[in-house]
Amino acid sequence: MDEEQYLESKLKTLLRNDGIKLWEPPYTNENSEVGPEVKVLAQKYASDLKHDVVKIERALEELRCTTVQLGKANKTYRKDEVATLQIFLPKTQSHKKKNPLETKLNISGEQLRAKIAEKFGEFPMKFIVGGKSINMKETLEKQGVKHNSKVLVLEIKLSEQEARAIEAEEIKKNEMIAKTEKGMKILVHRDESMDPNSTPYLEIADQKGKPIKIPPKEKQVVLLMKYLHESCWVFFLNKVFNVYLVLALEVEKFFSDCGDELLHTVDNYGVLQLDIGWCYLKLEQLNCLEDLEKRLQTAQKCFSDCYGKENERLVQIKGSCGRESVLFLRLYLLQGIVCYHKGDEKTASNYFTKARDLHQNLNVDPDKMQLLLDMGFSETESRLGLRACQGDINLASNHISNRREEKAQLKKEEKEKREKRLGAINTLRGMGYSERSAARALHKAKGDLDEAFLILIENPEYLQLRDDNPGPSNGVSQENISCLQYLGFEASNAEAALRQFGGNLQAASQMLSHYGGTLPSVPGPSSPGASPVEDSFSNQEDPATTSGQTEQMEVDTVEEILKDIPEHEEDYLDLNLLEEGEIIEKYSSLLKSASQTSSND
Repeated sequence: MDEEQYLESKLKTLLRNDGIKLWEPPYTNENSEVGPEVKVLAQKYASDLKHDVVKIERALEELRCTTVQLGKANKTYRKDEVATLQIFLPKTQSHKKKNPLETKLNISGEQLRAKIAEKFGEFPMKFIVGGKSINMKETLEKQGVKHNSKVLVLEIKLSEQEARAIEAEEIKKNEMIAKTEKGMKILVHRDESMDPNSTPYLEIADQKGKPIKIPPKEKQVVLLMKYLHESCWVFFLNKVFNVYLVLALEVEKFFSDCGDELLHTVDNYGVLQLDIGWCYLKLEQLNCLEDLEKRLQTAQKCFSDCYGKENERLVQIKGSCGRESVLFLRLYLLQGIVCYHKGDEKTASNYFTKARDLHQNLNVDPDKMQLLLDMGFSETESRLGLRACQGDINLASNHISNRREEKAQLKKEEKEKREKRLGAINTLRGMGYSERSAARALHKAKGDLDEAFLILIENPEYLQLRDDNPGPSNGVSQENISCLQYLGFEASNAEAALRQFGGNLQAASQMLSHYGGTLPSVPGPSSPGASPVEDSFSNQEDPATTSGQTEQMEVDTVEEILKDIPEHEEDYLDLNLLEEGEIIEKYSSLLKSASQTSSND
C-alpha cells in the first residue's frame, strides 16, 4: 500500500507539471474508455521514474478511471444533488482501495451505515470524516459531510469488555460526562479545603510536577479532558487502535472548550494529536494524509509552546528532554511518512534521519536496565532515567533518586499548605462561623486568616452559607437571648438567630445588626427557594465540604474516576521503540529504492 500510494503521488505531480488531463482525449475517448496514449505516457513516466512500466500503466489507468468517475459524479451532484462519497474500507474487507457510494446528504449516520452494509457487506463499523467521528443520529450534511468526502470505515470487533467501553462512549455526553464533570468539580476544589490525610484530589502540574495556577472553571475543563484522554489510553497501550481512535476523536471535542493558550500549557493536546496520527498509520489508513498533516502541525506547535522551541523550557524544568524525546521520535516518523507519500523524498529523508538519530540515542542497554532494576527502581523509572541521562547509569540512578525526592517534597508542601488552610477553617469555625462561610472567606482572602476574619465581619451575608450538617450546637441559652435583648433586639428574633447559628452569640448579633433586627429567611442550600446570597455563590467555586450521605456520594464519585487514571504520570513516554525501529527500516528501504527519483524531479 505504501509503495502504491507513493507512486500515485509521484504520477500526480508529473501529470500536474505536464498539464495532462487523463479524463480528456486522447487519454479517454468519448465512451469513457482508455485511449492508446496512456501506454505511451506510461513508458515515458517509467523511464523518468526508473520504475516498472506495467505498474506505471496500471497506476495511470486507476487515476484515469478515478477522474472519469469524479467527472460523472460532479454532474450527478449538480443535477440531482446526489453526492458521491469515497468509502475507505478496513483492510480486513476484500474490496478495492477506493469504493464510491452515491447518496443524499440529508440521511443520518445510521442510514449511511445501512447503505454501506448493503453494498459492501455487514460488519460492525464506525465512520470518520475529516478527522471527526460521525454521529449515527444526525444527518451527514449537518456534520459537515460533503460531495466527494472521504469516509474512513473502521471495523469494530469487540470483546465483551471492549463492547462495554464503546457503549460508555456512546452515552458519554450524558451519564458518563455528567458524572465525570461532577467528580472533577469536587476534585478541583478539594485541594484548598478538605482533610489532606483522608481526601484525594487532583492538580494540574508542569513537567516537573509543580502545580500550575489556573482559574477554577478552566481548571475543571482541563482536568476533564486529561481524565477522558487517560481513561481510554488502555486501548492504545493494548494496540486496539480502532477502538482508541473512535474514543480519542470523542475526547478531542472537549478540548474545544479550552482556549489556545490553555491547551498549550500542558502537553496532553499535542500527545492526543500524535496518538490519532499513530492510529492512522497502524490502521493503514494513510488516505487521511491531509488530516494527519494538520494534526502533526498542531502537535508540533503544542510541544513547542509547552517545552520551548529548542526544548529549553523542558530542560530548565526537568534538567533534560530525554523522556519527552520519544514524542519527537514519533512526530518525525509521521512527518516523514506524510512527506514520502506526497512524493517529497528529500524532506522525508531528513525527517527519517532525525528519527533514526533519536532512536539510537533513546535505545537503552538491557544490562544497564537490569542494574537499575536490581537497585530497586521500577522498569519505567529505569528506562526513562537512562534516556534522560544518555545511558549513563550513575547519572540515571541519581536522576531517579532526585525525581523521587522532588515528588516527595512537592507532596509534602502541598499537604502542609492544605493542613494550614484546614487549620484556618477550624479556627474560624471555633469562632462560630460555618465551615462554608469560613472556606468562602479564606478563598477570597487568599488564605490570610486575619483578612478572612475581617471579610466575615464586614460581610454578614457570608453567615447565610451554612453547612449541610452544622455539627453540635452550643444550644440557645436564656443568657444569650437576654444579651441580644439588651442590644435592642426582640426576644423572638434573638432566639431565632441563636438557633440558626447554633447558639453562637457573635454570629447571631452580627446578622441581626446587618438586617435591622430581623432575620431574613434562609432556606437550605438545596432548596428551590434559595436566598439571593446562596444563588450568587452557587455558580462560583465552593470549597466547602459536605457530610453524611452527600459526602459518601462524593467519595464514590471521586473514587470511580480516579481508578481510571494511570498510576504513573509518564506512562505515555515509556515506549520500548520496537515498532518505531521497524518503521524507520521500512521507509529507509523505500526511500533507497526511490533514490533516483529526486535527481530526476
